[in-house]
Amino acid sequence: MSETVTALPLTAKDFATDQEVRWCPGCGDYSILAQVQKIMPTLGIPRENIVIVSGIGCSSRFPYYMNTYGMHSIHGRATAIASGLKAARPDLNIWIVTGDGDGLSIGGNHTIHLLRRNFDVNVLLFNNQIYGLTKGQYSPTSEENKVTKSTPFGSLDHPFNPLALAMGADATFVARSMDRDPKHLQETLIRSHKHKGASFLEIYQNCNIFNDGAFETFTEKSTKPDNTLFLEQGKPLIFGAARNKGIRLDGFKPVVAELGSDVTADDLWVHDEKDFYKAQILVRMFDDPRVEGHLPRPFGVFYETDRPCYEEMMNLQVEEVIKSKGPGNLDKLLRGSETWTIS
Repeated sequence: MSETVTALPLTAKDFATDQEVRWCPGCGDYSILAQVQKIMPTLGIPRENIVIVSGIGCSSRFPYYMNTYGMHSIHGRATAIASGLKAARPDLNIWIVTGDGDGLSIGGNHTIHLLRRNFDVNVLLFNNQIYGLTKGQYSPTSEENKVTKSTPFGSLDHPFNPLALAMGADATFVARSMDRDPKHLQETLIRSHKHKGASFLEIYQNCNIFNDGAFETFTEKSTKPDNTLFLEQGKPLIFGAARNKGIRLDGFKPVVAELGSDVTADDLWVHDEKDFYKAQILVRMFDDPRVEGHLPRPFGVFYETDRPCYEEMMNLQVEEVIKSKGPGNLDKLLRGSETWTIS
């Protein structure tokens, strides 16, 4: 008589490896790793069907610490490698871990083309506004006049707005979270996974060695309520320690309104993740929090839409060609149609 063996449910510990986690003590990457390991068992996917692909940078150590398949690839090319893997193995659940330098500088071109092609993969972009692994040079997301080892008199570069870049590349899922809000990060990671298509999740991640406190306005208890706006589908944009502030539109311009007798929740902007045009406005709410009268920084899902995935269209095209023309001939393809004989 054969015995039926029932597999025990996976836990976060099942997704941790025996490798020593080598990030600086206090690095925001520890929190992101913990939240990814916590949500993985809830996805219902066997570990052998999950792949983590990374590039180069502090964040790119991620595959070593996840008990799944993975690849620590080359600088800026994680998106290209993941695209090829998804095309060949569309059944795999693929996560791309990259940073603001790896994904937006040397890898910027690959990132935008992955998003426009809409491979069904998940991009986690850790944004700490600095190059951490190479010891503190300014990055594509560093603010103007940033003094670093490579810009001792202040950076002249205008920084990238990662979510505006993703919207410009026609990404089908655009979201933002932070390392110091575990619950929100877990929820957003799950939303990213559930999206069919390329999900782009920017995660504010503190580098306590080379750029400590870059996002403290949005993470500290004393300043977070008045400087962050958490987006919820179908709900008005309300924020503030007393939940007494909201966002309304003056034409196409978002303005802060004080809730009271003259302004109620019914007068405020109601969030709609499917509204492409309003999402363009939301990602541009990127004011300097030190400037008086600034707008709060939004977090959550900005935009989501449906579009065919590249790997599905590619495989369908291959099937149609084989059906109409028969199996391919590799030797004939390599010879081409233009050959000549040298006597």
